[in-house]
Amino acid sequence: MSEHPQENNELEEQNDETLYEHHKFTAEKGQNPLRVDKYLMNYIEKATRNKIQKAAKDGNIYVNDIAVKQNYKVKAGDVVQVMFEHPPYEFLLTPEDIPIDVVYEDDTLLVVNKPAGMVVHPGHGNYSGTLINALIYHFENLPNNSSDRPGLVHRIDKDTSGLLVVAKTEQAMAHLSKQFFDKTSEREYVAMVWGNVEEDEGTVEGNIGRHPKNRLQNTVYDGDEAEKGKPAVTHFKVLERFGYVTLVACKLETGRTHQIRVHMKHIGHTLFNDERYGGERILKGTTFTKYKQFVENCFKILPRQALHAKTLGFTHPKTGEWMSFNSDLPEDLVGAIEKWQNYARNQKEML
Repeated sequence: MSEHPQENNELEEQNDETLYEHHKFTAEKGQNPLRVDKYLMNYIEKATRNKIQKAAKDGNIYVNDIAVKQNYKVKAGDVVQVMFEHPPYEFLLTPEDIPIDVVYEDDTLLVVNKPAGMVVHPGHGNYSGTLINALIYHFENLPNNSSDRPGLVHRIDKDTSGLLVVAKTEQAMAHLSKQFFDKTSEREYVAMVWGNVEEDEGTVEGNIGRHPKNRLQNTVYDGDEAEKGKPAVTHFKVLERFGYVTLVACKLETGRTHQIRVHMKHIGHTLFNDERYGGERILKGTTFTKYKQFVENCFKILPRQALHAKTLGFTHPKTGEWMSFNSDLPEDLVGAIEKWQNYARNQKEML
């Protein structure tokens, strides 16, 4: 008996044209047979087992273009899709009157300083309050990028603060996107990481791809597994050492998802208070209660990963002029840095 139920084929054929793809995954080599509801739980952020099982019951989960039940076993090479009759919410964009910190603007582009906590574009679980909702309220006729997202040339994570360039014309979108693809743009971040980074400067190279067990994380693949990831290069330079944490500048040569977070963890220096990658625990330091309290106070001041997109440089698509922008560190990061500076100073005085 086939694992693919064939009932309701006529209904499926009638509705196929009206179904929209919300999620699509291809099971990797070596995927052991796993129920499709459990498989999707590993991939879709904020999904619940009940919702996935209901989607299967309603005929919204497809494997290799055929609707399957929740107990279908996903195997290597299977293409799993979640389909609904309405478009993904991220494409149902609603303009929202949200203030934007515009650092620079002309008729071709604008540079914005994104606060921590703001999602750049709508996606699963975040359908409003994003930078794009704000952009389409304040600016008309923004060009779509290759993912149909208005104005967006690149993005930074929700809890990362800092600079982004937004295209206002089709020509600017094409020109700027090519600069990011060709690695001719400049992006420098400031990060606070766990541990004492001994080298004054260095380069991390390692292909980045999805973590095999935690699908919400990325990881470095090297050696025989390198093909599982995409090439990524991060240059870092120490700005200040505080003993148990270090302040570094990171320059991106490539722009992979979570690149700095993944690369710094890979070399043993997880970002301070980066919950997704384990930096919200005390990774370096003493066992003294006072120290634990001090670190927890730092976490309260900076309730997110210590990462800020400080500098952005690119060639202006219209004038050909090199443009460079620099942003101040946000208050929460400054507050955490000052606490660590005081801590390091007190430690020296005690010696």
